[in-house]
Parts: sequence; structure tokens; C-alpha cells
Amino acid sequence: MSPRIVFLGSPDFAVPSLEELAKSYKVVGVITQPDRPFGRGQKMAPSAVKDSALSLDLPVYQPESLRTLEAYAKISAWQPDVMVVAAYGQILSREVLNIAKKGCLNVHASLLPRWRGASPIQAAIEAGDATTGVTIMEMVQKLDAGPIIAKREVPLRSGTFADELSQQLSYLGARTLIEVLPAWLDGKLKAVPQDDSLATYAPMLKKSQSKLDFNETAEQLNRKVHAYHPWPGTSFEHNGQLIKVLDAHVHDTFGAEVGLHYVVNGLPAIGTSECLLVLDKVQPAGKKPMSGEDFLRGQRDWLDCE
Repeated sequence: MSPRIVFLGSPDFAVPSLEELAKSYKVVGVITQPDRPFGRGQKMAPSAVKDSALSLDLPVYQPESLRTLEAYAKISAWQPDVMVVAAYGQILSREVLNIAKKGCLNVHASLLPRWRGASPIQAAIEAGDATTGVTIMEMVQKLDAGPIIAKREVPLRSGTFADELSQQLSYLGARTLIEVLPAWLDGKLKAVPQDDSLATYAPMLKKSQSKLDFNETAEQLNRKVHAYHPWPGTSFEHNGQLIKVLDAHVHDTFGAEVGLHYVVNGLPAIGTSECLLVLDKVQPAGKKPMSGEDFLRGQRDWLDCE
């Protein structure tokens, strides 16, 4: 008889894991976040996992919290052999973690113990890590601190956007989960404890982090442009107008004045504490995204440094 699985997840990152599980196992229930207001119209929208679960004709449960008797009873009634979590968005209680006979596994988008927390993908890009990957671990109550079942590593190319990396790691995580799950269910895999002394943390991102500070280096700012795409995004003020930076690169010019505007190879650039941040693609407030070259048209306060 196929093992009974309860899946918990919410964003796009979790969808490949759910879909792969549904191909090979009996997914008896899917738990995801409640519908939330989305977009300019603030219309209620389901999570990506809910959309996927409904398309697969799987039962969906959307509690505000799992720390209730109702939630405990609901999950217990599904009688899961194992629970699988991928970016669900809540810390599970000991009672919930103990429901499944063979434990609760987590698909995490980093090479644990590096980048425990809510935004490991963004943290890896912002830190300039040379590699990243996914970890399958057995969950415990402490945040992302459970013993490791498997890890898969990939190179992290400079200039990679967070949404691109998230998609890549979502499929890698799903494949890794499917590879190791049979042996885990058969009791043939032993999880290895993490070294807590090596742990680093990636807290949840805030909208307030989006403003670029040109007292930082161009390399640091460029990493933020890519790490914070698409949310919370990066921006700066120009003539009282908010300009979103959608893509950028570093130009190795030293001695530039912090915050001063330059033109490099026909593109706008801004002086930082080290080198220039060149703006490849921007979006002025109230306008559509445009190339840096198009943005420069009509701008008179940018100095040509060619």
C-alpha cells in the first residue's frame, strides 16, 4: 500500500515537490496559507500550492494557524505516514511534528546549516556565495536545525536573480526529495545532525530594505539588485522621483563620488564607495520598465565619464 503523505507549502517554490509526490505517492492532504489580498486591486488570491493541489484534485486545508486543536485533529484524521514541508510559512509545533509515523521532512533552499531562515535564496545571492543548493532534513522544533538527510549543491553564477534561482532550486529540491524518500520510508537512511557552530541566518526580508545606499560598494548594491528581485525590489530617489532598479552591473571605475550621476557606455551609472553601479534596466514611478539608455534621454544631470 502506498505511503500516506500530507504536504505543507505555499509559494511557487513548493509546487514541483507537491507535483512530484502526487505522481508516485498517495497525497492525502495539502496544507497551505489562507488566500491573501494581492496586487493593486487587493483581490483575494490563492497560494500557488493551492492552485496546484486543486488541479491535482487533492484536498486542501488553509488554517490561519496549526497551533489549534482543530488543525491537530484535521491532520491526525489524514493518518499520514510522513509529512513533507516546502516553504509553508509557519513553524510547526512538537505535537504536529509527531503526528506522522515516519516524521516530517523539509525541502530547504540552502546548504544547511548555512542560511537557516525565511530567505535563504536571497541571502546566498546577497552574500556572493559561490555555491548554493538544497537540503532535505528531518524537522525539529528549532528553526531549520533538524538532522540532514540529503544535500545537493549547485554553482551560483554572479548576476543570477532570486526568482531564477528559486525556480532552479525548486526543481532540484523536488528531484532530491523523490530520490531519497523511498529509502527514508524503508528505514534505510539515517539523518546526520547539523553543526550548529556553522549556522548562519537569513531572516524574512522587509520592504524597508529596498532603498539602495550608495555609501556601500557597487558590488554589494549589485548583489542586492539581483537578490531582491522581484521582492522587495531595489530603488533610489532621483529629483524627488522613486526609480526602481531592475538590472545592473558593476563598472570598475575608482575615485567616483558617492551618489554622483555618470554615463558609462551610454548607460546611467551612480558613484558608490567603490566603483560605479551601472543601471541596465529601470522603472521610474508610474512608468513601464525601460532600458538605462532610454532612461537617459532627457536627463541632463548625468556626467559622461567615457
